[in-house]
Amino acid sequence: MGRAYEVRKASIQKTGAMKAKLYSTYAKEIYLAAKKGSPELDSNIFLKRIVEKARKEQVPSDIINRAIEKAKGVGGEDYHEVIYEGFGPGASTLIIKTLTDNVNRTVGMVRAAFNKVNKSLGVTNSVSYNYDYLAIISFKTTQEEEIFEALLENGIEPIEFETEVSELTISLNPNDINNAKDVIEKIIPDVSYELDELGMFPKNKVELNSEDLEVFTKLYNMLDEIEDVTEIYHNVSNFEE
Repeated sequence: MGRAYEVRKASIQKTGAMKAKLYSTYAKEIYLAAKKGSPELDSNIFLKRIVEKARKEQVPSDIINRAIEKAKGVGGEDYHEVIYEGFGPGASTLIIKTLTDNVNRTVGMVRAAFNKVNKSLGVTNSVSYNYDYLAIISFKTTQEEEIFEALLENGIEPIEFETEVSELTISLNPNDINNAKDVIEKIIPDVSYELDELGMFPKNKVELNSEDLEVFTKLYNMLDEIEDVTEIYHNVSNFEE
């Protein structure tokens, strides 16, 4: 695994439209985290971590605060996380993560994108069995051995642990990510995560020919333009997002 996944690193300059979608996605995720648990950062570690990521992505404080305040009220939007799996051109596959308050609307838009390029959605696990669900973090450090030993002492066994030019990248079971960060932050209180990602990573990647790559790019862009789509995972090695 490791570098074979070609883990994406933040961050390109975002256009206004991309920023608007980013803000909307974080607002939904923060609302959900606050609604499911406590709306207070000190007592809800999942909410705290999402807010930390949002701030790093420069999501305005008023958007963060409004989402938390909305979660404190009665009623409000009832968002659901829905995952779709699909087949693109060649041997390409996609996993599409959405946050939606209207499943019928979202699935209709996702299906329409596939139909426009004559490709199709799959059933649950028709694609995801070829992906690993991982948490991946990376940060600058020269304390690799101390961190590795501290993780093991706290019952956390990294799936992948590698250093390149003083940057440590750790792949973990997603259930371990919050505890792992607690361990790391005790050793490096001011740690800055270069990468902090939880998602689906393909076990193997494919390279598409130019014709298939053009179709895949069209499909990806249509899916990415859907407001309810928050993340798209795929197995295409020669596609540049």
